[in-house]
Amino acid sequence: MPSIYDIEVQTIIGKNVKLEEYKSKAVMVVNTASKCGFTKQYAELQELWEKYKDKGLMILGFPANNFMNQEPGDNASIEQFCRINYGVSFPIFAKISVRGKAIHPLFKFLTEKESNPKHAGKVTWNFNKFLISEQGEVIARFDARTKPLDPEVLKAIESALEQ
Repeated sequence: MPSIYDIEVQTIIGKNVKLEEYKSKAVMVVNTASKCGFTKQYAELQELWEKYKDKGLMILGFPANNFMNQEPGDNASIEQFCRINYGVSFPIFAKISVRGKAIHPLFKFLTEKESNPKHAGKVTWNFNKFLISEQGEVIARFDARTKPLDPEVLKAIESALEQ
């Protein structure tokens, strides 16, 4: 079975990156949207990034327009929205699909039982959060209602960083 580190993604400015670049880090992958009731989570994700980036946490944002047209913008407008409105400095990637026939290989990996036996299942809405260990295993998953600074999320991150 392929590793999550074999998957290639595209940055918001169009550069291709293999996820192996983040192999020595704990990684939180989040599907995002600019016009969602949970969009304010960008602020908490930025706080997480500032608190834990020097300890080895990467936060990777993946804009997606899978839920009620809540991410209608193009990559340039998404990047500008995140930076101006929330001061986002963690990596944001090119807009992708997180479910359905056009699902991106990353989210296919994150949601299928074969590659993620403990935390599989369709992405249910914007701002689902997947925490991945330095070994590439999905070790926790949080839905949109769980805020990034929730004590359960913080505990999972700190545990991942101690491994």
